[in-house]
Amino acid sequence: TTKMLALSSRLPGKVCNVRYFSSSRATLGRVLVVADHDQTTVSPSTLNTITAGSQLGDVEVLVAGASCGSVASAIANVKGVKKVITVESPELLHTLPERLTEVVLSEQAKSNYTHVIAPASAAGKDFIPRVGAYLDVQPISEVQQIVSEDTFVRPVYAGNAILTLKSKDAVKVMTIRTTGFAAAEVGTDAAPIVASEAPAVASSNKSEWLNAELQKSERPELTSATRVVSAGRGIKSAENLPLVYELADSLNAAVGASRAVVDAGWAPNDMQVGQTGKIVAPTLYVAVGISGAIQHLAGMKGSKTIVAINSDPDAPIFQVADYGLVADLFTAVPEFVKEIKN
Repeated sequence: TTKMLALSSRLPGKVCNVRYFSSSRATLGRVLVVADHDQTTVSPSTLNTITAGSQLGDVEVLVAGASCGSVASAIANVKGVKKVITVESPELLHTLPERLTEVVLSEQAKSNYTHVIAPASAAGKDFIPRVGAYLDVQPISEVQQIVSEDTFVRPVYAGNAILTLKSKDAVKVMTIRTTGFAAAEVGTDAAPIVASEAPAVASSNKSEWLNAELQKSERPELTSATRVVSAGRGIKSAENLPLVYELADSLNAAVGASRAVVDAGWAPNDMQVGQTGKIVAPTLYVAVGISGAIQHLAGMKGSKTIVAINSDPDAPIFQVADYGLVADLFTAVPEFVKEIKN
């Protein structure tokens, strides 16, 4: 059986396709949140995902890793968490998607959760589709609003249209766009922590961990920062990027970049904001020399206040900006910095 889904567009006169899902109807029940962490600290996105999960039912959090007791203890104190399940094994040190999928499927077989959710992070986008494939259900990506236990809202067409869908799958497998949900607060009552045995290795070792190259910075982390300053092609070269850094530092902001800047080699990949980069929704987003391509807007249009500085008055970025300044950024940015410091 199938059920027609509602689709609403942000663009006047835009005609959008209707999508379908099928399977048996789920009931409100138990939710498994798969925690995103680095073995020692919890990713902020996990707290937003717990908030989303709390709207669906009783939340249990899975913490899988090599030695993640501190992560489990931190999550146990978060409001809305009913239980924390730990699965520890040396093979989970780097949580490769094949291995993490096996752990999630094992816990699902034991407890029959109605919803399995994870942050829409690089890790979540990697293993959630695998879980959906093994369970023979349709994964739902980038959920930004929960209407009911089986009805969800997610962006499509690079964020230009919003899809409201009703899934009839027995198990809802989803990634959560964390900018759509507030972070769960830390409480005083700790949830129980239960150790679970890691399943036998069944993966074919098609992938292996090589190394990680981490960019260290004293600035706030891009996806969780309340203020973000991003650079676009208008900065003209990598030599002018310090101008953006100075503005960001004066605002105590994280630094982002458009895809054009990253592709040109002026900034590292982890600074990219947009459809193929990171999704941000800070209180303040300052776009410096960014034209406003649709792919970039998809990653930042959820920001509370958007300020755009561009010399082109017809730049698309001004269509979404709350405040726009048509000016030469090489003149305007130093003046901004001077006024902020004063």
